[in-house]
Amino acid sequence: MRRRKFIGLVGGTLAAWPLIAQAQQGANIKRVGFLRAGAPPATFIDSFRQGLRELGLIDGQNIAIELGVAASVAELPKAAAELVRLKVDVIFTSGSPSLLVASKAAGTIPVVFVGAIDPVATGLASSLPRPGGNVTGLTAMHADLSGKRLQLLKELLPNLARVAVLSGTATAATAEFVKEAELAARTFSVDLKLLSARDPAEIESAIKASVGSDALLVTADVLFTSYRTRIAELALQHRLPTMLGFRELAEAGGLMAYGPHYGDLYRRGAGHVYKILLGAKPADLPIEQPTKFEFVINLRTAKALGLTVPPSLLARADEVIE
Repeated sequence: MRRRKFIGLVGGTLAAWPLIAQAQQGANIKRVGFLRAGAPPATFIDSFRQGLRELGLIDGQNIAIELGVAASVAELPKAAAELVRLKVDVIFTSGSPSLLVASKAAGTIPVVFVGAIDPVATGLASSLPRPGGNVTGLTAMHADLSGKRLQLLKELLPNLARVAVLSGTATAATAEFVKEAELAARTFSVDLKLLSARDPAEIESAIKASVGSDALLVTADVLFTSYRTRIAELALQHRLPTMLGFRELAEAGGLMAYGPHYGDLYRRGAGHVYKILLGAKPADLPIEQPTKFEFVINLRTAKALGLTVPPSLLARADEVIE
């Protein structure tokens, strides 16, 4: 596990906030542990920093952030145990695998998550308005967006009939995604080929197994975030149009992405951390859903695949990469 402090958290001075007052009086600095498998895109971290700055949380004055990055999902328990050993005040997790590990390892330490699929379906919360346990945060709603992603693929590829679905580590959240994808596939008369990859080597074999499909739908898994450039390269090599869960995969060379605005989720997640540091209980903090979504089209990739993107799709895109 790699651990380091975030550097350079600077920002507004909200002198009235209790945490800053405590720091000025020499009280103990609060510690936040950040748990994730694989290094997150810089935009995720920058957005989290922004959210902290907006609330006056300044590194070295009133908060210290311990970043626990596991090399793989299998290494997450070790990373979580280290954060618990450091006696952090809150564990902030990114993605469903890290949330599941943190919920088991944290004990009484509150857990705030960003990007998990459905904590109610996975049994970590009683409901979104009243979680009732030691976990709260912001969902990604990826399972609920399966229909929209297939619809966008169908608009680009009217003859779409076979879609390979690449998912990551098998969890209850993954099962929920697959279930929703299968329901959406029946609506659009599409056959799905379900594939999984739990490590970098399996990504390559899974994409090779996708050959013959009309498109590849890639779930928003932390492994795929870390290896997004390789996924884009392999998909292009095998002439597979891709639909992805968030913009960073399209920026890396994927064809299209539709999903929640992760920068906004990370910024809002900082607010949950702040409330807990002020004394709020996770059980009483509603689990929130995304309010911003992004549709990104990579025209360079479309041209490389010999595809013409309809003007109607281009007009609806939040960003077109040319």
